[in-house]
Amino acid sequence: MESPKEQSSYTVEQLVAVNPFNPEILPDLENYVNEQVTSQTYSLDANLCLLRLYQFEPERMNTHIVARILVKALMAMPAPDFSLCLFLIPERVQMEEQFKTLIVLSHYLETGRFQQFWDEAAKNPHILEAVPGFEQAIQAYASHLLSLSYQKVPRSVLAEAVNMDGASLDKFIEHQVANSGWIVAKEDGSIVLPQNEFNHPELKKNTGENVSLEHIARIFPILG
Repeated sequence: MESPKEQSSYTVEQLVAVNPFNPEILPDLENYVNEQVTSQTYSLDANLCLLRLYQFEPERMNTHIVARILVKALMAMPAPDFSLCLFLIPERVQMEEQFKTLIVLSHYLETGRFQQFWDEAAKNPHILEAVPGFEQAIQAYASHLLSLSYQKVPRSVLAEAVNMDGASLDKFIEHQVANSGWIVAKEDGSIVLPQNEFNHPELKKNTGENVSLEHIARIFPILG
């Protein structure tokens, strides 16, 4: 085991890679969570490492830090980071009010119930407003989920999903038109979303059939 002086020359990611089960790096990992919040960066590996260390030394667990980890994990959706983190948190801690709230919020996001999500989030600003970029991250996730479900989405549905209206919604749509290939339909103002294999299943089906037929054509002569 290296001395504290030697450890100080490593970045947090290097400390995690070199000796992830060393309890002496626990304060560094906690500070790194706060750094992720202020700098709007993210490291799932470092955060999971910290949660594992808390399992070995539960008396050192900082629930404020744990809450921040879970909020950052929510912001990473649709990645399964929230579930990965929650698995390492003791059930007794999960029963605290702030964690019960985060679990409910996660469920609403996973099931696409955005109106319920934003309503619940509004009741708990002390949890979410402490992490910069949270609202924007969820709006990006909502847009992603809509793009998988709709070919054309009504403006009202989009407004509910991203919790915007009026000029702020107009600006959001303009940004997506410029950067994500959205098109505003002239006839009703609805949003035409870019084609993908989820909102246009025939794209995936056609690709799969073409590949299958090509393979079959090559295999039949061999079998003959």
